[in-house]
Amino acid sequence: MSIRYWEFEDAALKEKLKRPNVKEIARLFFENETEAYRFSYLLLETKKRGWLRLKDAPDSIPLATAKRYLDYAVQIGLLKHESNAYSLTDRYTKPFKNIAAYIKEWMESKEEEDLASEFANARLEKQLKRGGKRAPAIKDEGQASQPAEAGGEKDRAPGQG
Repeated sequence: MSIRYWEFEDAALKEKLKRPNVKEIARLFFENETEAYRFSYLLLETKKRGWLRLKDAPDSIPLATAKRYLDYAVQIGLLKHESNAYSLTDRYTKPFKNIAAYIKEWMESKEEEDLASEFANARLEKQLKRGGKRAPAIKDEGQASQPAEAGGEKDRAPGQG
């Protein structure tokens, strides 16, 4: 989600509420213009009809894409899916307000937290470099280690010393 919080401060919100449009909603969830357009188009069709069945989705949007966007709208709480039809719902507003209240409460709390115990399964070690250019050999006690191409131990035949 690309929520630009300053666009929803009190003064900006009052101005936006004078002329609400679906573009602002789609911009919350999609930065890509094409994705935002398709999502908006499906939401608008659902709003106009009161419901939208997948078989009634606009021909300009592929069926699999329409299903993906409509299911995403159900997942975030903008739509509900009942009786093979998608329809508008207001389940989105309350959880979103609750998330904001929870985050604000966390910011104000003075309680110490132990991330090591809260994320017990997280990988804490630094990830080794994968692929790409090799790092130069590390010098050990003033001597550079020999790479395998330059006649290191891997290239020697057994019995040679």
